[in-house]
Amino acid sequence: MNSLPVRYAVVGNPISQSKSPLIHSMFAQQTGERIAYAALLATQDEFDGLVGEYFRAGGGGLNITLPFKRSAWSMCRHLSPNAARSKAVNTLYLREDELAGANTDGIGLVRDIRGNLGIDIGGRRILLLGAGGAMRGVIPALKEQAPASMTVWNRTVERAAELARDFGGDLTAAGIDDLHGKQFDLIINGTSGSLQGRLPKVDASWLAPGCCCYDMVYAEEDTVFVRWARDAGAAAAADGLGMLVEQAAESFRIWRGVTPDTEPVIRRLRN
Repeated sequence: MNSLPVRYAVVGNPISQSKSPLIHSMFAQQTGERIAYAALLATQDEFDGLVGEYFRAGGGGLNITLPFKRSAWSMCRHLSPNAARSKAVNTLYLREDELAGANTDGIGLVRDIRGNLGIDIGGRRILLLGAGGAMRGVIPALKEQAPASMTVWNRTVERAAELARDFGGDLTAAGIDDLHGKQFDLIINGTSGSLQGRLPKVDASWLAPGCCCYDMVYAEEDTVFVRWARDAGAAAAADGLGMLVEQAAESFRIWRGVTPDTEPVIRRLRN
């Protein structure tokens, strides 16, 4: 008699737009792993209780999305190095019956930019737009690629400065005035503005020759940031769909010990 599939889920608010159930179902079909994957809506008050009950009931693992990544981090007894540095968790599982957390966002971003898009990160001057949880999750992985410099801009300069303090002296905080006359080889938008069709305060003069632009948000059509980048003359502009699939693949590997092939999944979602 076949055993029941192991249950996994993504938790967030909102959650109805999530592509994670489709992505993981494609991973399972590709690898032959028997899993069931759902999307769960929670409020901040419900989150801790939902996580505890999910694992007590035999759940295999949870993906965590906005706005719960910091809450998930605070619940874990064991943390991966990236999760510990970023203070944000997007992948939960049990390790020796204790809650463990990882952050696969940075790995997903780097794999998409380098592997799928063919864009070098090492030696690049990088501008990060936004200082929220999304950016916290990817900075450790970006720093491992040895860029020439990393500058973080945020609408509230104090938050950018806090981020720079948390991640060390080689990350520079900047306001709009500080960016006057500066140019960058890679600009990454980690603000949530694209979800509402809002463009952060950006300037085409920041684009060095050959500059590439990346929006961590994905949408059915080009995001407002991707459209701006192309109009501004960026050498390449991409949204975060590939990052979404790549970070999901790393979660799948953590849970199942199998790394799925992401290329056909990205291609199918694009189509």
